[in-house]
Formats: sequence, structure tokens, C-alpha cells
Amino acid sequence: MISSYYHKHSVSYRNNEITIVLRLAMELILDSAITEEVEDISKWGVLDGVTTNPSLIRKSGANFEDTIRKIAEICPGPISAEVTSHSTNEMIEEGIDLKSRLPKNVIIKIPCTPDGLAATKTLSDRGIPVNVTLIFSVSQALLSAKAGAAYVSPFLGRLDDIGQDGLGLIEEISQVWSAQGIKNCKILAASIRSRRHVEVSAKLGAHAATIPYNIFTKLIHHELTDSGLDKFMSDWEAVKSEGRA
Repeated sequence: MISSYYHKHSVSYRNNEITIVLRLAMELILDSAITEEVEDISKWGVLDGVTTNPSLIRKSGANFEDTIRKIAEICPGPISAEVTSHSTNEMIEEGIDLKSRLPKNVIIKIPCTPDGLAATKTLSDRGIPVNVTLIFSVSQALLSAKAGAAYVSPFLGRLDDIGQDGLGLIEEISQVWSAQGIKNCKILAASIRSRRHVEVSAKLGAHAATIPYNIFTKLIHHELTDSGLDKFMSDWEAVKSEGRA
């Protein structure tokens, strides 16, 4: 059945109009707060969303709110904006404030802590989508889904850094989602360090991957594609020189 090729509906916002689109395959999300990078990848026609965090905002050198607004203008998909508060009430207040001031396609990014789970529950009950970040275990992902998260973000690269299996975590979470019939929370592979992370995450059942710009641009390249294109163009020039074009 063709419907088996689609994970879920994707909701985009543009000019106060809601567009519901069936997304084929895994969502490809850019992990960046640099608007030029978002513009570049957006031109490919495959960009489903953007994630940001305080570190990326600092790296961009730009104003936080201005950056989020510019990114939301470029990409109509979900744009993750992270809270910087720590207590439940503060995260709830900040999340509501961000959602009220920023474009409609912004979703709220909250860390996986006890206070974060409580804030996620309150915000999700109010219809505000939440991306729960800094997930390093199946239990954290399960708790986040239970609290109403729209996305859970397991950090592959950081687990690999300490000798644990980041891709193995994606596989385990995917197995739990399948066994428990979890439908309303997407597995968003994060802390992507390589093309292999993206490819294997897709194979293991991740609904989405958030990918740094330097990795995203490598996804399209292969040396045999480049050499094959060079050969085709060289042969075509020969055809033209022979007056056969």
C-alpha cells in the first residue's frame, strides 16, 4: 500500500494558512541558526524544518528572535526554538511567550528533565508542540512521549563520544515505538556526525533527522556521480564538435 511509505502528515504554516502535506520518507531537518545555510538547503526542495539551540544562536552571532523569524520565513516547516529556563513554571511561561510572539511554525524545545517533562505536559495540553531534547536513553524517550512531546531528540554523536552506541539507541526507541503503538511522537535523530548516521537512522525507523550544514551538503555528493557527470558532458561536447547535436 502506498500509504505505508508515509510516516505522518506534516503541517506547514504560511501567511496564516495551514497546509497539510504528506511527507515521503524521513523528515530532513537542518540543525543551524545561520540563515544563509537555511536558504542554501531550502533551494534543494527537501528541507522539512530547522532546529536551533542556544549554542547555535551564539555561533550565528545574530539576535535570537530576529534569527528565528528569518528562518521561519525561509522554511515553512517546524522550527525548534529552545527555552533557557530551568524550573517548570518558568519553562511553561517562556514556552507560551515564545509561541505567542514567534511565527506559527515555531515549536518549543525543552530539555529532558523532571521539570522539562512537567512543562512539556502542560504545553502539549495547551496545543503547543514540544521537541524534547538531550535524550540519551529509551526511558527518557518514553517518558517524553508520555508527557505529550511531538518529537524526541536522541543525541547519537554524544553517545558515540563516550563509547556508547548512538545508532543502537535509535533502534531501541524505534522498537519500543512499534511495540507500544506510539503514533503521535516522532523520533528525531540528533547530534548527527556523519552521512552514515543519517542513512542508518532512516533504516532503523527514525521519523526525522536534524543534520548540521556540513553533513547535509555531503548527503548529495558521491565521487561516481561527479565522475559520471564529467564523462557524460565530455562525450556530449564530442558529439557537438562532430556536428551531431
